Amino acid sequence: MPAGPAASPLAAGLACRCPQCAAAPLYRGPFSLSVADRCASCGLDLKSHEEGDGPAVLVILVLGFLLVTLALWIDAAFSPPWWVHLIIWPPAVGLTGLWMLRVAKATLIAMQFRHRRHDFDA
Repeated sequence: MPAGPAASPLAAGLACRCPQCAAAPLYRGPFSLSVADRCASCGLDLKSHEEGDGPAVLVILVLGFLLVTLALWIDAAFSPPWWVHLIIWPPAVGLTGLWMLRVAKATLIAMQFRHRRHDFDA
């Protein structure tokens, strides 16, 4: 199948969709970080992507800065007991980290597809 126009990398990344058609989900499941082998809509082979550790490093740095800053601000402003922190922050880190990692990985794959399409077509 000839490659059509690529979707916007930012739009495909935020929606976690195929970088070529932006119609089918990029991942195998709603909470999965495993990329599907092929696009269910356009048939693009997604096995040849390489994201490495880039998305994970970006998410760790950004999420760590944001949530530690927010936790320190909440502690200084409201002085909640320690158990409130134990209830709030583990789910916040887990859910936000999973969402950010999915978006960062999908955006990197879409950008890789846009700029190195010949690697996907091979």
